[in-house]
Amino acid sequence: MKKNIKVTAAILVTAAAAGTGGAAVGASVWGEESGASSSALSESGSDSGAQNVSEEDLNKISSVYDLIDSEYMREVDDDALVQGAIEGMIGELDDPHSSYMSESTAQEFTQSLDSSFEGIGAEVNKSGDAVTIVSPIDDSPAEAAGLQPNDDILEINGESTENLELNEAVLKIRGEKGTNVNLTVQRGSDEPFNVEVERDEIPIETVEGEVIEQDGESIGYLNVSSFSENTANEFETQLEQVESENIDGLVIDVRGNPGGYLNAVEDIGSMIIPGGEPVVEIEDREGTISEVTSSLEENKDYPVVGVIDQGSVSASEILAAAMKESGGFELVGQTTYGKGTVQQVMELDDGSDVKLSVSKWLTPDGNWINEEGVKPTIEQEQPDYFQASILSIDEALEPDTTGENIATAQTLLKGAGFDPGREDGYYSKETEAAVQDFQEEQKDLEATGTLTPETADALNDFVLENVQNRDNDKQLQRALDTVTEQ
Repeated sequence: MKKNIKVTAAILVTAAAAGTGGAAVGASVWGEESGASSSALSESGSDSGAQNVSEEDLNKISSVYDLIDSEYMREVDDDALVQGAIEGMIGELDDPHSSYMSESTAQEFTQSLDSSFEGIGAEVNKSGDAVTIVSPIDDSPAEAAGLQPNDDILEINGESTENLELNEAVLKIRGEKGTNVNLTVQRGSDEPFNVEVERDEIPIETVEGEVIEQDGESIGYLNVSSFSENTANEFETQLEQVESENIDGLVIDVRGNPGGYLNAVEDIGSMIIPGGEPVVEIEDREGTISEVTSSLEENKDYPVVGVIDQGSVSASEILAAAMKESGGFELVGQTTYGKGTVQQVMELDDGSDVKLSVSKWLTPDGNWINEEGVKPTIEQEQPDYFQASILSIDEALEPDTTGENIATAQTLLKGAGFDPGREDGYYSKETEAAVQDFQEEQKDLEATGTLTPETADALNDFVLENVQNRDNDKQLQRALDTVTEQ
């Protein structure tokens, strides 16, 4: 029954992903190399066990195991008993970021550290009974399918997620490139809808950069989608590229960023945070705090603004907090997710893994943002239709009826520029006219004013294009304006 321990990956500052650190569904979970040897950590774990678990307690566990194995009314799976005992111990921690992973799950987890993976590209977490999307990865099948942060996945290929562990759900969502997975999704209080997503290979290119012209000024824009093994190098390359174009300011966007390697965000901090200022503090279980400071030699002579939202998690929150507290930079958007813990992954001798929260991370001012998040200095929400559900109907919706789908359609119509007159779910004359006006602008739709499945699909596509149009991104536009005002 004894399982020896050795260290594999180290410090994780990420949410879970179903391809991530909540868990990954085609997104990855990343860890920083701890620098400690496997043997040293194995000895440490052994010593700790000898000090804290008495021989009487160990005998009790062994006795219960033997009793079940020999006396229970039917044969039991010995491995399942051991796994159940381990999961029970970790469950007592009441920590959604600590978990036990079987050998197969651990292999999937390790594969998520690669430079690419096969899945749908969505970061997910487990909250209560729900598997919840933290954020879809940029240009992923999940994003193309319209999945959004805070969507609850109720079923995977018809199987309820209620009793699934997060890693089990992740494995069911992931799969080979070209295969499909059917998800039943609930967005807010709306009716659940089905989304079929074709899996693909998701390359992990984590930093995109460009120069945006705004009010006569050239503003560098760096979008950081995660903090993976090569993110710091990518960031440095993109930063040098935009700076070579004589920018007047810089916007760093970490919206929807699920986190990643701790050392990646530390390195990036040393590229933008004034030299000598703290980037992050790490507090261990003994309360000892270590501080990481920026090594930037020449401070930036242009304004820097960050963009954040509720999908900014862990490592991205570290960067946001450092920008706000050490850099004195403005943050535009919405309060971040609020994950202030650091995880370490340890491999057992049978190939299974234990992922444990081993420390807290604190902001430069010593604040612990767990379950609180980093607040923006300039609050800016997106238009309502950015968070609207996908409109999924099998039959036409008629005027003078009510329902959640009608309310969703009204939100989408408003976002598409067709005023429905109301958004309470009643199919009024004004809503009928808005539907008809929308249909008239589409080439392949008959303008009847009745909301057909074909009209719903066209409306979904139309609104998605609006969401992807930068001019409609109020948070980014506010950030750009903030740069030009400084």
